[in-house]
Amino acid sequence: MTDKNSSKNSTRRLLLLGIASMCSSSIAIAASPNAIAIQVWKDPNCGCCKDWIIHLEKNNFSLKVNDQGNNAARARLGMPQKFASCHTALVGGYVIEGHVPAEDIQRLLKEKPQALGLAVPGMPIGSPGMDGPVYGARRDAYQVLLIQKDGSSKVFNSYS
Repeated sequence: MTDKNSSKNSTRRLLLLGIASMCSSSIAIAASPNAIAIQVWKDPNCGCCKDWIIHLEKNNFSLKVNDQGNNAARARLGMPQKFASCHTALVGGYVIEGHVPAEDIQRLLKEKPQALGLAVPGMPIGSPGMDGPVYGARRDAYQVLLIQKDGSSKVFNSYS
């Protein structure tokens, strides 16, 4: 019996070591030294916000999430209500409103335009976070808007 128990304990130890090494490697990936820090305000119960956050994490963003809603943050950061969506973020001094694709945020940070930030008003199906299996193959056309400091906007990118 001792050999059987010893074998079971060895197997458990190997399994736990394997799990621990997988966890530590995923932590190292998430904490990449060149990850882009972004702060997000969202409702704690919003599933599409969580999906958008996962999209950002997969694209080299390091997130600090505030689960207290985003209306106060949007107002404090100066994003006009007419561009509102379900989450608001702050990255590199820019406000990000709604389901903005990671590649557009990265482009914004690279180009550094004189602007307030980017917005995808509403919640268009097919945008990051609104593109899960529950929506099937449906994809709505939408635009990512560059919001100027005076509240005006122009198209930054279009998705069809």
